[in-house]
Amino acid sequence: MASIGLSVLDWLIIAIYFAFILGLGYYLKKFTKNQEDFFMAGRKNSMWVAGLAFLSANLGALELLGMTGNTFKYGMYVAHFYWVGAIPAMLFLGVYMMPFYYSSRIHSVPGYLKLRFDEKTRVLNAIAFAVMTVLVSGINLYAMALVLHTFLGWSWDVSMWISAATVAAYVTMSGLLSAIFTEIVQFFLIWFGLFLVSILGVVEIGGIDEVFARVPAAYNTLWSTSGDPAQNGMMVTWGGIILGLGFVLSFGYWTTDFLVVQRAFSAKDLRSARMTPIIASFFKMAVPFIVIVAGLVAYILANDSTTGFALLQDGGQVNYDSALPLLIARYYPEGLIGLGITALLAGFMAGQAGNVSAFNTVWTYDIYRALIKKDASDEHLLWMGRVTTIVGIIISVGTAYWAKSFPSIMDYMQAIFSWVNAPLFATMLLGMFVVWITPAGAFWGLLAGMGSSFLMFLAVKFQWISGSIITMSDNSSDMAVNFWRAWWAWLICFVLTIVISLFTKKKPREELVGLVKGLTAEVHDTGIPFLRRPAFYALLSLIVLIILNIIYW
Repeated sequence: MASIGLSVLDWLIIAIYFAFILGLGYYLKKFTKNQEDFFMAGRKNSMWVAGLAFLSANLGALELLGMTGNTFKYGMYVAHFYWVGAIPAMLFLGVYMMPFYYSSRIHSVPGYLKLRFDEKTRVLNAIAFAVMTVLVSGINLYAMALVLHTFLGWSWDVSMWISAATVAAYVTMSGLLSAIFTEIVQFFLIWFGLFLVSILGVVEIGGIDEVFARVPAAYNTLWSTSGDPAQNGMMVTWGGIILGLGFVLSFGYWTTDFLVVQRAFSAKDLRSARMTPIIASFFKMAVPFIVIVAGLVAYILANDSTTGFALLQDGGQVNYDSALPLLIARYYPEGLIGLGITALLAGFMAGQAGNVSAFNTVWTYDIYRALIKKDASDEHLLWMGRVTTIVGIIISVGTAYWAKSFPSIMDYMQAIFSWVNAPLFATMLLGMFVVWITPAGAFWGLLAGMGSSFLMFLAVKFQWISGSIITMSDNSSDMAVNFWRAWWAWLICFVLTIVISLFTKKKPREELVGLVKGLTAEVHDTGIPFLRRPAFYALLSLIVLIILNIIYW
């Protein structure tokens, strides 16, 4: 395809960004002296640094291309991913779960599973997470390559490998520390570089009211059409939204996915760690004003024959993820288009850096040291972390080509999360709040939950069964199937874990002190006024969330 012309100024902005990111990684290398610095950023970050990094690790390709493309495909219902599908879980993590995570001084979520249950449960989750991470990592490489392919006309192969080499270079130098600092740079670049797309789109359409007036009724509400799946763009009921997305997928991702939780681990103290996801929740609620509005604008333009706007097609299949890059090409003049491309690349590199830093930590601590070299020194673990970064990037290139085969990367993402995060949330929930859950119950329940979810995915994909069996509805979309599959996987894991625990050996209560609610002294809020407690700020966030849902009901 022909490239979209870039001026000298555009190229200069892009070059400065890449030079700055690589230079920052090189500068921070001198602060990375041991494995604690490489994997946990030395646990020195403030709640604001950790909070912005927490959000930015999630604000990659999934948010930008995926959500804009999904809005084109499904309409306003995509906002559920941000509000019901994120905020409650982020607040729960900060208020209730972070004290267990942070106080145990673990390096990873699988590390908690070892302390609470046993080694085999930790290794099962670590392997599943490592596989999931490289699959998700491929999404960021694919999305980054899509931008280079769309704007510069480079081949897919060249675009993929240039994207991969850049991320590998700066994460290898200083690990989580460079990932976090570049994620903060990314955060501001994304807002300054992409918010203008939505504004210019609204101006062209004639105002935000006109935007909502020109999309179908199924595309412009959040809850009022959720009683009948045929009346909304996502073809899902409120049950699927609340149980599948709002409860299982949301809590499964935000409270157990080490990719984002790792950022809170890097905070300097427990209060900062608890405030990390709460601070991020306020910014998370604002992201739809970029991606949802841009997706609706793209839908209107593509359905108006006078605009000349059309999404890319690959092999006759509509590429919904091309909506945002094409809007940038439409609205930004020479010079400013370089900022838009840089903002997109920043988002993808933030997501990719997050995946790689989480992958190298889980592999090094929870698989390599646990199974292969139990007597590894700090220096050896630091070396292994750097090697794993390179290997993870190379594997991600392969998974990027698989991600390219999906019409929407968001459908692909939710399928992956339903395999791993959904059942894991049942295991973590029971482990943290129920004393008598046993190691055997946790292991076999988690294995059954992950296995059943993947089996349901294959059964629908290869048409062994209809998706309507999983959603219990004649009208359903790929996303609706993802929501309900996550719910069933969670339920299977939850029930089996309880049943097996009733008949298997329990761990001594003294070994669970600090790991289970009721056996842990809760002193983190002692002597702190309510207006300074994390729970107060979580309450403010929850109030804003309720107001937003009422406004767009």
